[in-house]
Amino acid sequence: MSIKRKIARTKGSSYLTKRILISAAKSGVRKAAKDTMEVMGYIVIAEDRWIIRKYSDGRIERIEPIIAPETTEFILD
Repeated sequence: MSIKRKIARTKGSSYLTKRILISAAKSGVRKAAKDTMEVMGYIVIAEDRWIIRKYSDGRIERIEPIIAPETTEFILD
């Protein structure tokens, strides 16, 4: 079932379910990545703790590692 049909089905209710929202977001990201790849020939994404550039010919270039924060504590002012 398409996302538009799922959303149309929930028009009577005042909210979208989390499942429909996640599905719509994933679908939009996939379409944007595909369109970007067609136009620019590459996309920049985060994968396996690295920022990488994926080219349309399949090459992958590691740009920079993603460094995890040293602490999980939040600083509140």
